[in-house]
Amino acid sequence: MGTDAPRTRRTGWAKFLVGALVTVLVLGVAAVGFGWWTVHRSFPVESGRISVAGLNGAVTVYRDDAGIPQIVAETDHDLLFAQGYVHAQDRFWEMDFRRHVTAGRVAELFGESQVATDAFIRTLDWRGIAEQEFGMLDEDSRALYEAYADGVNAYLSERSGVELSLEYGVLALQNPDYEPEPWTPVDSIAWLKAMAWDLRSNLGDEIDRALLLSSGLTAEQVAQLHPDFPWSAKPTIVGGPVAAAPAGLDVRAVEGTTALRGGSGSGRGATTADPETANLLGDLATRLDTLPQLLGPEGGDIGSNSWVVSGALTDTGLPLLANDPHLGPAMPSIWVQMGLHCAERSANCTFDVAGYGFSGLPGIVIGHNDRIAWGFTNLGPDVADLYLERVTEDSYEFDGALEPLTTREEVIEVAGGDPVTITVRSTARGPIVTDIGSDFAAVAEGEAAADAEASADPPAAEGAELEVSLQWTALQPGRTPQSIFAMNRASTWDEFRAAAELFEVPSQNLVYADVDGNIGYQAPGRIPVRASGDGTVPLPGWTSENGWTGTVPFEELPSVLNPDRGYIVTANNAVEKDGPMLTRDWDLGYRAEGIDRRLGELIAAGEPITVEAMGEIQFDTRDANAEAFLPVIAELDLDGDAARGAGLLAEWDASADADSAEAAYFAVFWRNLLDGMFGDLPESTRPVGGDRWFSVLGTLLGQPDDAWWSDRATGATGRDAVLAAALGAAWAEASDLMGDDPASWRWGGLHTLTLTNQTFGESGIGPIEWLFNRGPYETGGGSAIVNANGWDATLGYEVNWVPSMRMVVDLQNFNDSTWVNLTGASGHAFHPHYDDQAELWQTGETREWPFSTRAVRRAATDTLVLQPGR
Repeated sequence: MGTDAPRTRRTGWAKFLVGALVTVLVLGVAAVGFGWWTVHRSFPVESGRISVAGLNGAVTVYRDDAGIPQIVAETDHDLLFAQGYVHAQDRFWEMDFRRHVTAGRVAELFGESQVATDAFIRTLDWRGIAEQEFGMLDEDSRALYEAYADGVNAYLSERSGVELSLEYGVLALQNPDYEPEPWTPVDSIAWLKAMAWDLRSNLGDEIDRALLLSSGLTAEQVAQLHPDFPWSAKPTIVGGPVAAAPAGLDVRAVEGTTALRGGSGSGRGATTADPETANLLGDLATRLDTLPQLLGPEGGDIGSNSWVVSGALTDTGLPLLANDPHLGPAMPSIWVQMGLHCAERSANCTFDVAGYGFSGLPGIVIGHNDRIAWGFTNLGPDVADLYLERVTEDSYEFDGALEPLTTREEVIEVAGGDPVTITVRSTARGPIVTDIGSDFAAVAEGEAAADAEASADPPAAEGAELEVSLQWTALQPGRTPQSIFAMNRASTWDEFRAAAELFEVPSQNLVYADVDGNIGYQAPGRIPVRASGDGTVPLPGWTSENGWTGTVPFEELPSVLNPDRGYIVTANNAVEKDGPMLTRDWDLGYRAEGIDRRLGELIAAGEPITVEAMGEIQFDTRDANAEAFLPVIAELDLDGDAARGAGLLAEWDASADADSAEAAYFAVFWRNLLDGMFGDLPESTRPVGGDRWFSVLGTLLGQPDDAWWSDRATGATGRDAVLAAALGAAWAEASDLMGDDPASWRWGGLHTLTLTNQTFGESGIGPIEWLFNRGPYETGGGSAIVNANGWDATLGYEVNWVPSMRMVVDLQNFNDSTWVNLTGASGHAFHPHYDDQAELWQTGETREWPFSTRAVRRAATDTLVLQPGR
């Protein structure tokens, strides 16, 4: 599931902990004096029998030796009720925190530092949209959401405070009056808005382009830094792989340029090179970057791999399906593993499904049932646009007339402080976002002034102020909440596509396989059709010449069933060259190319593809960027440290393995090269690495005299001199970081992953973080590599994005499928299953995935029976 220009900064969720060291002392005394009693109080009961009011019949919860629950019930109501109960057992703090974020109520937990975050969420009204979506649910889906909420609340009725989770004990020392509210179905649905925001498309690219132009770059230079998808050189999802490139051809070269595209006249996007506006645009990028990122920091490394292979190519004669979504790492993992099984299928009990979901959300998001399997990657269409608005008092201009703004007041409660009231104003397109920060207004002034100079529009009315509004598909209520149940119950391709049609936000690539041997792909989602422009820049909102005229009909969205090549690969790359315009900002296809290459090698060798082979591909560390640089470096005339560096790389196969000295040195070289060439760009536009910068530098390798070849630190110019300077600087830095002996260098020693609790794990206070965080773990892979442990070159070498889970589904025998989570099943610090899958994930190993009732019972180490109570 997955979008450029990320940052990883502390969100400040827990910076209200003035007495944090006292907290640690108290917890330490409790741990030593009472045998970890304080910590263990929140651990759930996992075996025996419990009476639970609200159930109609007995429900059995089987847990294997990783604590993964498989639930068996007699009715859909009891099955979803038990799912809510078990989610609350394992992850309620996470659920509670998330619902505060999605409702714009974080300040209620952590005080005034979170008012700005809450104001933004309230402006977009995630909670209000979720309430509308709950009202739109069909009767069956509504009943399932209510059953889930009843299950959560049944658990809450049994426990409170530290009995729910250790985090409540820490919170109580600074916010002692806080008590969780009952769970509601809207709390579940609002989480889908957070998903949509973090996977929201190219808003970062739009700002990046405008900021680069404002810094004084020409449109042609901006186009170089935002290349188009290389249609003839990289695989597309529907079109499949491209023919092998001729020897010596740089497959990173692109077939055109990406400038600020738009129409003409009043529909045209414009910008200015005014330094003040450049600074304000930078503030805007920074502000967006500090907003809640529950799936991870925005950037090209938020994505996913998923592919499906026909039985004609497998060892079983039936399809295999693989998926590993790339999201920000978190403790606990973003995903929960679970099975939902009816003891006997009937009109009252319709589920037999297992896979990955989210705590707080009923159903299974990615996985398989007894007939079909499916996987997700982020389609990444452009579904959000900024508009410049002319506002006079309580009205805005549209086609020469003044239309009334819609307004509402929101009261933000603040822990330890007075409530804060904000006024949200909206046009017909969407909310005015200027009100949550003056940077938006400054952007409007610079953009609209330049546009007015070049357009035939009449001038703004006297006294009009420039504002910015946001139009985003997720701000329109939709049917995604009920699509999950439809997908879980689907048994054929047609039923799966009917479920996909309901999955409107966020738009995803869906891969499919079934026990009849079919494989398929479907792009769902609500994707706008624009009157002008292509969504790459803000446009004036005071004219109907701009804006959305509708959405792409579902039947026109890309889809394919049983392609001749026998497999389908989705890795956030472009879907197809023809068809409806979905976005200009695709992932540039390096991961898709890597998967295609590995599959092609197996097929060419006549080797049937196995579950094991699919897993090995997921852990592939080939670095296409290194492969482009190595032959060029080998031809350079070098001396000193640069020559030593080139010598180290001479025999390297470009695999970014954790134990590789060459991979470590190349990463340091890459970071030095990016900083030397592009470090003078505005801060938020500087290269983070990843697919876009692979393409930019890969193209420049074939243009040795291009003006971009200039090193700001050494003054070197020309490709060869700049590469030599970066090689030399990298040798010195690598020696400082890892010692003077390159034989001891390891990529994993630099490229570490720390699993961080999203609240107290980011407190900035070491003892508190020790309680909730785990790691560091050494990793291989990297940005735009199939094993996508991405990193941000503006920050360092640590891991910022990860394959958040891995699964391979065997359609011939579901019990032969494999899965692994990033952390573990439990959200309770120090629970045995808090981080017990992390080392498996780190080394590319997976776990058996029992599915049939017999296999689930055989694998169970704990069995809990929930029986009806009063």
